[in-house]
Amino acid sequence: MAITQTHELHKRRLGRNIGVALCLVAFIGIVFGLTIAKIRQGSTMEAFDHTPRVSVTPPVEVTE
Repeated sequence: MAITQTHELHKRRLGRNIGVALCLVAFIGIVFGLTIAKIRQGSTMEAFDHTPRVSVTPPVEVTE
């Protein structure tokens, strides 16, 4: 029996492994694309840092 002999099961497993690899690459590509899109809009991002954000605080009217 030769070591290089492959069974039909190995061929099906290879096909599934390639399918999973392609799905993983697609997922990584989507996450990378969303990250780049978010970074390009960096001036409008506001992170949660336990301080009041200017954009959500109500305006204060000055009365004298």
